Amino acid sequence: MTLLPETPAILEVRRAVRGWLARHAPAGTVVVALSGGADSLALTAATVAEAASVRALIVDHRLQDGSDAVAAQAAARAHTLGCAGADVLAVDVTGPGGLEAAARAARYTALDAGRGGHPVLLGHTLDDQAETVLLGLGRGSGGRSIRGMADYDAPWGRPLLDVRRTVTRQVCRDLGLDPHEDPHNSNPSFTRVRLRTEVLPLLDDVLGGGVAAALGRTARQLREDGDVLDALAGRAYATARDGDRPAELVVDRLHEIPVAVRRRVLRQWLLDCGAKALTDKQLRSVDDLVGRWRGQGGVALGGGRPDARLVASRRRGRLSTGFVND
Repeated sequence: MTLLPETPAILEVRRAVRGWLARHAPAGTVVVALSGGADSLALTAATVAEAASVRALIVDHRLQDGSDAVAAQAAARAHTLGCAGADVLAVDVTGPGGLEAAARAARYTALDAGRGGHPVLLGHTLDDQAETVLLGLGRGSGGRSIRGMADYDAPWGRPLLDVRRTVTRQVCRDLGLDPHEDPHNSNPSFTRVRLRTEVLPLLDDVLGGGVAAALGRTARQLREDGDVLDALAGRAYATARDGDRPAELVVDRLHEIPVAVRRRVLRQWLLDCGAKALTDKQLRSVDDLVGRWRGQGGVALGGGRPDARLVASRRRGRLSTGFVND
């Protein structure tokens, strides 16, 4: 166990990490995703002090000149802080969804490949959780979108979801560390940056403060409620499937299920059938095939082929999916 100064900020972060380890990884090696920023530096220092063995993974997105030097410096700091190893993973950021989405996808793919079967701790803080909830509210796609991030969604661990970003910055000051400031984190062309620098401060001003903590509590409560509903939906899904044709659902077995559970059943079934990027409108239209059946036609879904649409339909008391040529 590494000895660290016992300042209030360091003790707060260590308690958060200690609690996470006790719940999810009481022994063995964990991996920390280290960017060189304040959040991941504070997380790394606390994890080295609390865990049996820690490796650091540093992802070099190669989006800026000198990113390799930033990654090398982060690796050096990992060794200084006491990590047993530190590996730099260079990635190519390509793909759909814009720069933020492509960078995130590349980062998680690299971390998953390099973790060696161990949990990966991420430096997401309460501020990040609040931003995530606000983004979900903006999408308006129901409780699932505002449940925020889980403290453990294997293999991803987030010990700092109740810790403010000001605390991680104070940890770095207490340890004499100068964190890297990613210019993307202050670029107002990114939605999260505007939420961080404009929306949350305005909400704090209007509502008298405490907004980030309130959003974090809301996310936690919705996640707890959602876990119960998901468990009920799992059992209902198993009951609703046709034993002879498991890719189909028997409508009569869905009628008496509460709608909040039934839509979860339908959502999981559609995803299992290959649907992509389900919208609230599509899900409600499929639910109408059960709860408001008037002989209507099928519902087109994302996930089709270049020459055909994926469609969910009702026929002879069963729900099924299939491809319909354009």
